[in-house]
Amino acid sequence: MPVMKQSKLEGVYTDGSRQFTMNRDPGHRVYGEDLVASGGAEYRAWDPRRSKLAAALLNGLETFPFTPASRVLYLGAASGTTPSHVSDLAREGQVFCVEIASRPFRDLVALCERRRNMHPILADAGNPEAYAPIVQSADVAYQDISQKDQVGILDRNMEALPPSTGTAILMVKARSIDVSANPAKIFARVESQLIEQVDVKTSSAEQRRVSRFQNVQRLGNQFTVASPRDAGAAQVERN
Repeated sequence: MPVMKQSKLEGVYTDGSRQFTMNRDPGHRVYGEDLVASGGAEYRAWDPRRSKLAAALLNGLETFPFTPASRVLYLGAASGTTPSHVSDLAREGQVFCVEIASRPFRDLVALCERRRNMHPILADAGNPEAYAPIVQSADVAYQDISQKDQVGILDRNMEALPPSTGTAILMVKARSIDVSANPAKIFARVESQLIEQVDVKTSSAEQRRVSRFQNVQRLGNQFTVASPRDAGAAQVERN
């Protein structure tokens, strides 16, 4: 029987070769993943071929904001493959799953009926004002959407849910931004958008010019940036 050990990341376990999360819904699979019993608990294999977040961990993702009590705004939840693992990570928190496509949303609703800390929201991620009253606050935002203005959408969501949405993970889909452009040029454009100057209001209601996000750092195919509106960070992954 495999022995699960806690990895260096909270809520992520390993049997020495694969990554796992502790199953919040014992006995049930989400996408055909392996279930493994160890130490009186059940764990779900986290397949990096099915989850960009799992792949990012294998590639050295360092900004990992999830805790058992996290309130997560998940933009582009699809049918719930990665959100289900986030549900395991935030097992005492809440995961607000925004999806615009009706077909995967039906599967997402069925999944959320079993996982009571997941909440399905049929909405456009580009219009956060529509679901901000439902979410109210979030300390983590995760975005994986197939829309053109991906940086702008992230920015609007962090504006709509301040100040507790301090940390974000943005998975950039280059082909959704421009199907004909060189992906390397798209990623460079994304980086420029992340650091471009914008007007923000200070606590005294005055406006000042600051970078949209600050402290842009690159590690392989990832960018780490910090928001000037809070002390949080956003992780941007290329794919």
